[in-house]
Amino acid sequence: MTSPTVGFVSLGCPKALVDSERILTQLKAEGYAISADYAGADLVVVNTCGFIDEAVQESLDAIGEALEENGKVIVTGCLGKRDLVQKTHPKVLAVTGPHATAEVMQAIHTHLPRPHDPFTDLVPEQGVRLTPRHYAYLKISEGCNHRCSFCIIPSMRGDLVSRPIGEVMREAEALVKAGVKELLVVSQDTSAYGVDLRHRTDFVNGRPVKTHFYELAKELSELGVWVRLHYVYPYPHVDDVLGLMAEGKLLAYLDIPFQHGHPDVLKRMKRPAAAEKVLARIQNWRKICPDLTLRSTFIAGFPGETEEEFQVLLDFLSEAEIDRLGCFAYSPVEGATANQLANPVPEELRRERQERVMAHQAPISEARLQRWVGRRVRVLIDAMDEEAGCLIARGPGDAPDIDGIVRIWPNPSSRHAMPVRLGEWAEVDIVESDAYDLEAIWVASGPTAEQRHTQLIET
Repeated sequence: MTSPTVGFVSLGCPKALVDSERILTQLKAEGYAISADYAGADLVVVNTCGFIDEAVQESLDAIGEALEENGKVIVTGCLGKRDLVQKTHPKVLAVTGPHATAEVMQAIHTHLPRPHDPFTDLVPEQGVRLTPRHYAYLKISEGCNHRCSFCIIPSMRGDLVSRPIGEVMREAEALVKAGVKELLVVSQDTSAYGVDLRHRTDFVNGRPVKTHFYELAKELSELGVWVRLHYVYPYPHVDDVLGLMAEGKLLAYLDIPFQHGHPDVLKRMKRPAAAEKVLARIQNWRKICPDLTLRSTFIAGFPGETEEEFQVLLDFLSEAEIDRLGCFAYSPVEGATANQLANPVPEELRRERQERVMAHQAPISEARLQRWVGRRVRVLIDAMDEEAGCLIARGPGDAPDIDGIVRIWPNPSSRHAMPVRLGEWAEVDIVESDAYDLEAIWVASGPTAEQRHTQLIET
């Protein structure tokens, strides 16, 4: 008997990717086959993004392509919370919002009945993933309690709903057991983890542990893999995890969406932090953990942003010395309260300011990366560039898809060939840098960083 086949398109952020993985896991558990193309599928599921105009258009185009190539399409994700899907593509079979595995499966059952009972057909404990085998996103909560004026995510995903820490740790342990070497912790507001549960005590391997940001970071730090924290708001209690980073138990990496550097703009954005306190906190973090890599995003051309306020943003960047930075030109989003603010910035000027931010940031990023030159670093190998003859890897300061890379070249003084070990750690010597990437030489022999540490302790 041939299994019914579902095509799948996953768009948007890592949180949406996790939603896709959960749907795919349920599909496999119920005996559905997954098709690599539209033509070979009985129907297609498109997981959409609805945050900014470019993402909305990409999602609508993907739905249109699936309808044209296949004809039977179910839509889920953030765009499903808006009425654009039905207006643009009235022939879709069903539309759901984000974080809606049960609703998606119900729609699939309606149009493509399941072949068997999921309790009799097992899938791997770690489920189905869309990332490479060696890293995985770990979503710890859904929704957000903030009401930033440029954002409609709470209206699509609701208020903060944290997963109990025992459940999160069981998933993390299953992923590590399956060979994952890097866990990327994601949510809408990672540092608020557990607030909605009042930090209720749960159990991790029989031990009572509070559902709290620091406690989760501490538990994850004991798994022996890289743990990378994303979407962290700069609350005071974030300071507590810097000690774990300084000890090497967590990656010395924080992804924090600062968004702007002028207090009045931050007020109009309804952001939960003050720029001057953020600068002091950054300085303190770097005292505790000098190797800390900071990644952040900013918005240029927010409604009402004057040239003076924009200059303060540039000054903030100079003082903060962010390692990895992305900047968006403000884009009005349907339903966002920022659309009603006075003095909108013309689109051309918004784009110009975005370019000025990135030009201003380039030498800062280059100077920050330069500090790695001459050091031996542990990296995780992602791919092989056969044409160039080098390996593509990431270091502690490089998240997949959004940050830079480490190119690894053979050691010219070694007679040994550079082994290709995709998905494995390697020791490399950093020899060169630019504004985004590092160049490294393969360490053919000699002790690893852990071995050197052990030798120092023993002596």
